[in-house]
Amino acid sequence: MKTTGLILAGGLGRRMGGRDKGLQPFRGKPMAAWAIERLAPQVDALLINANQNLEAYAAFGYPVIPDRIAGFAGPLAGLHTGLLACETPLLVTAPCDSPFLPEDLVGKLRAALEAAGADLAVAKTGTQPHPVFSLVRREVLDGLTSFLGAGGRKVDAWYAALKTVEVPFADERAFANINTLEELNELEP
Repeated sequence: MKTTGLILAGGLGRRMGGRDKGLQPFRGKPMAAWAIERLAPQVDALLINANQNLEAYAAFGYPVIPDRIAGFAGPLAGLHTGLLACETPLLVTAPCDSPFLPEDLVGKLRAALEAAGADLAVAKTGTQPHPVFSLVRREVLDGLTSFLGAGGRKVDAWYAALKTVEVPFADERAFANINTLEELNELEP
């Protein structure tokens, strides 16, 4: 089933001192470039959700779509925008600050989604779900629109109402988010 990838780069980077995380240099290139390199081969189309530095993100060569909901409303606002722009039956999300995301992310999520007849497949390591690494059917758009319209912002509160399957992955490091300059410097070598 055709799948669109969505790189989530729409945040304010508060824990990164207000810097745009996806554009921070990491091992010789912007962090978002690593996520794009890992996700692009796994999908049929790729979009980047960003709310600032749009030209810099456009330089990666993929369409850049800002949130339709104002005020940096979080990853669900990015997912909402991605679903509105998505032209495939499935949409997978990954954050711009996870340069080690699994190269089999989409395949494993899709297999579990289809086997369970689920609306949403979420990556999980150990007991920890990683909701920003998820695969959803386009049909969830109306419910998400209603949830956001009612002021909902918490990812787990939204997906609790959906038929969800959690998909185990062994490598916790693959889902590491680099949120601070200290974390970035620790992983740089």
